Amino acid sequence: MSTETDRTETTAVEEWSRRVAATPGAIAFRFKENGAWRSMTWAEADVIAREIASGLAGAGIAVGDRVCLLSQSRVEWMVCDVAILLLGAITVPIYASNTPDQCAFIVKDCGARMVIVEDAAQLEKMLALRGELPADLAIVYMSGDVTLERPDPNGRTVVRIADVRPAADARVRSLEEVRQAGRAQPLGPDELERRAAATRLDAMFTIIYTSGTTGTPKGVVLTHGNMTSGVASSCRAVALTPADAQLMFLPMAHVLGRQLVWVCVHAGIVTWFAESIAKVKDNLLEARPTYMAGVPRVFEKFYSGVQRVMGEAHGLKGAIMKWALGVGKRVTQAAAAGQPLGMGLSLSRWLADRLVFAKLRGRLGLDRCRFLVSGAAPLTAEIAEFFFGAGIQIIEGYGLTETSSAVFLNRLDRFRFGTVGPPLDIVDLKIADDGEILLRGPSIFSKYYNNPEATAEAIDPEGWFHTGDIGQLEDGFLRITDRKKDLIVTAGGKKVAPQPIENAIKARSPWVGQAVVFGDKRPYCVALLTPSEDAVRKFGQDGKVTDQGAVRAEIEKALQGLNRGLAPYETIKAFVLLPADFTEAGGELTPSMKVKRKVVIEKYRGAIEDLYKNARHAD
Repeated sequence: MSTETDRTETTAVEEWSRRVAATPGAIAFRFKENGAWRSMTWAEADVIAREIASGLAGAGIAVGDRVCLLSQSRVEWMVCDVAILLLGAITVPIYASNTPDQCAFIVKDCGARMVIVEDAAQLEKMLALRGELPADLAIVYMSGDVTLERPDPNGRTVVRIADVRPAADARVRSLEEVRQAGRAQPLGPDELERRAAATRLDAMFTIIYTSGTTGTPKGVVLTHGNMTSGVASSCRAVALTPADAQLMFLPMAHVLGRQLVWVCVHAGIVTWFAESIAKVKDNLLEARPTYMAGVPRVFEKFYSGVQRVMGEAHGLKGAIMKWALGVGKRVTQAAAAGQPLGMGLSLSRWLADRLVFAKLRGRLGLDRCRFLVSGAAPLTAEIAEFFFGAGIQIIEGYGLTETSSAVFLNRLDRFRFGTVGPPLDIVDLKIADDGEILLRGPSIFSKYYNNPEATAEAIDPEGWFHTGDIGQLEDGFLRITDRKKDLIVTAGGKKVAPQPIENAIKARSPWVGQAVVFGDKRPYCVALLTPSEDAVRKFGQDGKVTDQGAVRAEIEKALQGLNRGLAPYETIKAFVLLPADFTEAGGELTPSMKVKRKVVIEKYRGAIEDLYKNARHAD
C-alpha cells in the first residue's frame, strides 16, 4: 500500500547539519530558566552539541559506544542526543520514572559506557547501583543546582548534588565540566564531519527499551534510516512548516517524543519544552503552540474538565453553551459524512465559535493551534468529535517503538473518527487471517538488541513485523480493535475486545479515570474502575474517593446507557470502584500511561474474584 515518493534518505547527523546550515539564526528551542523563557538558535545548539561531543570523546566515548540518557524531556536531553550521534555513538534513553532495577537492567543489557542523568534524584539512583554496574561506567549529571526532596524519619531531607557526588570520583562529572573539557580540547579539524560522513543509514541510531507491559523489556534497535524516513514521511503527511511551533511534554525516552523533536529538526520548527506535565496547562498559555502531541489520557482530562465547566453553567450562559455544543455536533457529523455545512450551519458555527468555542480555545492556550496529535493508545471517538466541533482537530495516529513511531495517521483533510487513519507513504500493510496487523517498510525495525529469539518471533521470514494488534481496514482507514493477547474469550466462547468498551466507559462517565474489563474464561464481563480527578475533587479528599456511594450511583447510570448498545455477552454485569486512580509509581501504568493489565490482575485479584461470586449475572 506504499506509494513511490521523493523519499529523503539521510542520516540523523546529516539532518542536523543541514538544518543548522539552512537556518542557523532561527530559534530551535525555548525553555524555562530561573522562571523565565529563554531561546536557543540552531547555531547555538550546534556549538553546545559539538563541545559536548568533544568532551565525551575525551572521556573515552568512541564510535558504536552506548550512552544512556536518564532524564525528563528538556533542552539538554536534545543537545546530548545530538552530541552522542555526532560522535557516531548510540543513545539509549531511560525513563526518568524507571526504578533502580529497571535502570540497571538497561545499562547492563545494552553495555553502556556512560550514563547521563538529569539531576540529584537520578544521580543518587545510579550511585546506589554502583555495586552491580561495571566499575568503569562513567556518570554525567546535567543539573548542578537541582535538589531532591525525600521523606525520612526526621521529616523532609533536601539532597543536593554535593551530598551524593563522591568528591574524589573522577567518573562522576557535571555536563558543564564535560563541555568545558571539550571546549578546551576539541576534536581535530573536521573530525566530526568525517564521522558523520562515515555514518551509514543502517547504523544504529538508538536502542529504545519497551516499557514492559508484559514481561522483560526488549531493546528495539532503530537505525538512522528507520528514524529519518519516518520523520520525513510524518512531515509530508501533515504539511509542517517553519511557521509551526510545538509544546513538548512527552518523555523523549518514548519513541513518539523522540520523533517529535527530530521532526522539528527536519522541518525547522521551534520546540517549547514544558517545565513538567503538571505545568502543561500554564505552559500552553505561554507558548500558544500551533500543534501539540499527547497521549489519550491528557485529552481525556481536558475533555473531562471542559465537560465539568459546561455542566456547571446555568441560565442564559448554560443555554448558550448547550446550543453551541449542539452546533458543534452537527458540524462534526457533516464533516464525518463528507457533506458541506450549508449557509445556515456555517452561520451557526461562526456564531457558536464567537460566543463559546473561541473563548474555550483561548482559555486552554490553543487559540493558535492547527491540530493536536494523539498516539500511544486508542482515543475515544466521542472525545475527538467533541474537540472537532469546538474547532480543535485531534488527528489520531498509530505506531510502536518497533515502527519508529507513527506508521498510520489521520490527515487534516482526510480523516475518520475512531480510526488511526491511512498508512504513511512509506508503509506496507497486511491484515493476517486472525486480524493481526502486519507491517513492512523503511521505518520498521529489523531486530531486538541481543535477542534473536524475540526478533524471530516478531518478524517472519518474509520480513513482515507482527504488531500484536488487531485491526480492520475501512476504505483505507485502519481501525484498531484490540491487542491480540488482550482479547477476551468468555466461558460461552464469545470473543470480546475490551479496549473499545473501556474507552466507552471513560467517555460516558466523567467520574471514571481508568477502566479495565475482565471476562476471559468467565461467564460474563466485569470491570475494575478508578475515580477521575473530578470524582476525587467532588467526592473525596487526599487523592481518594470517600463517598463511594455517590460516585457508584453516577457510574451505574452511565453503564446502564452503555450496556444498552452492547451485545449481551459484552455488557458489564458488575464493577468495583477503587478509592484512587492507577499510577506509574504504583506499578499499574507504564511511563506512556498504558495500563499494565497483568499487574492490575495480580494486584486486584481478590476484588475481581469477588465480582464473580454472584452467579446470577451469567448469561
